Amino acid sequence: MRARDAAQSDVFMREVDDALRQDQAEQFLRRHGKLLAAGIAAGLLALGGYLYWHHRQTAAAEANAEQLILALDDLDAGNTDAAGKKLAPLATGDGGNAALAKIAQAGIAMQQGKLNEATVLYSNVAHDSDVPQPLRDLALIREVSAGYDKLAPQAVVDRLSSLAQPGNPWFGIAGEMVGIAYLKMGKDKQAGPLFVKIAKDKDQPDGLRARVRQLAGQIGYDAIDDVVTVGSEDGAPAEGGAGEQN
Repeated sequence: MRARDAAQSDVFMREVDDALRQDQAEQFLRRHGKLLAAGIAAGLLALGGYLYWHHRQTAAAEANAEQLILALDDLDAGNTDAAGKKLAPLATGDGGNAALAKIAQAGIAMQQGKLNEATVLYSNVAHDSDVPQPLRDLALIREVSAGYDKLAPQAVVDRLSSLAQPGNPWFGIAGEMVGIAYLKMGKDKQAGPLFVKIAKDKDQPDGLRARVRQLAGQIGYDAIDDVVTVGSEDGAPAEGGAGEQN
């Protein structure tokens, strides 16, 4: 009997609890229903806006990429005027396509002998933190190369030393410019081993390896593969050789 009463009491309490919850929900909806509906609508609008923005961004990026390809095709065909007209609007944007457009514009300026204009364009890309690092490194290499004759040797070393390291994609090109800067400062002991490393790096172009091998030989460093002067490291000359002058 007591068990039945207890069960009935539990059922009654659950019904009361359910009714109370339903009543509270109804009161909540009456009080806050409009605000809740407005919040949901705002969230849906925001999601829709983001999806639309993302679609537009993707479409714009695809259009810019296509325009860039057409501009590069014009450059390959020697139509610099047509290429320049296509590149101009792309270069005013941001991101990778704009950076590539500026680099292409700088290349045109170089062909036309406008070194200052080219240097500025390369510099803009090299110092833009929003541009992917590989493009920034490319722009830095081009910038230093364009203004090499006007730069102090130490400035070349300071700007390119991080790229003139074995394993870096720009090791050979950056290393050659850094090595020549060392020679201009009379620092043969820094230039020689660097030239040797580049010359023995089989991942570097043959023409580049031949140039630095010749430069190394001129200051007494042997950069021929598998040949190292006895008693020396990195192809350095033995004591008393030309490489020990500085």
